[in-house]
Amino acid sequence: MATYTTNHAPSVLATHSWRTAQNSAAYLFPHLTPAMQILDIGCGPGTITVDLATHIPEGHITGLEYFGDPLPAARSLAASRGIKNITFTTGDIHSLPFADNTFDVIHVHQVLQHIADPVAGLREMRRVAKPGGIVAARESDRFSWFPANSGIEAWVDVTTRVQRAGGGNPHPGSKLHVWAKEAGFELEDHRVKRSAGAWCFSTPAEREYWGGGMARRMEDSGFVEKALAEGVPREELGQIVAGWREWVDDKEGWFGVLHGEILCWK
Repeated sequence: MATYTTNHAPSVLATHSWRTAQNSAAYLFPHLTPAMQILDIGCGPGTITVDLATHIPEGHITGLEYFGDPLPAARSLAASRGIKNITFTTGDIHSLPFADNTFDVIHVHQVLQHIADPVAGLREMRRVAKPGGIVAARESDRFSWFPANSGIEAWVDVTTRVQRAGGGNPHPGSKLHVWAKEAGFELEDHRVKRSAGAWCFSTPAEREYWGGGMARRMEDSGFVEKALAEGVPREELGQIVAGWREWVDDKEGWFGVLHGEILCWK
């Protein structure tokens, strides 16, 4: 089962919709060819999926989501951009609804940290990859920010606690290759390529997108109910909201997210 700690509330989809192939999957670009068959797991509102479709004009991409809620918006986005080599459907990464050796590339972004068994997920991704195919994963690993902010510190602590309580594996970017090895990929002979990427938010618009979005999640998303159920006081959630809004308003505000990335060849 998936263990996603929030839902697809507007505050969540707003942050996910910022993600594009350029800012979230560029490490995969050198390995794409025009006629590939790609599976994008955890596609959400489809912004990365639709972008990837433009890189494989003779191929096809399937966006898979555990929850069906965001898929109408994903289909509308594809239609608005005239993207036809794309399909969206539902399914579980732990038991993918596809035959062995189906895809040239299987991609996940910020998915493995939210599932009950990331090794089983990677094993399933390996199963549906063609011989010589690629499994690509990118997950957050570390946060940094300026200036010091006790509300953001509490946000890191609370989100980590709630995700672990739900069976997730928060911020695993630095150990993706270990999970890949356990899933059957060979680390030797360059069969697993490890790299890192980053997001940075510092302009007024970027601070409002990131900090404002995190504040709204602490006010109105599925995460709130789960945090309260884990014993997090509502007052602490309010302090987190205040901390994010203080950071958004600070002209010197800076926030960085370090991601781990892997490319695994079957």
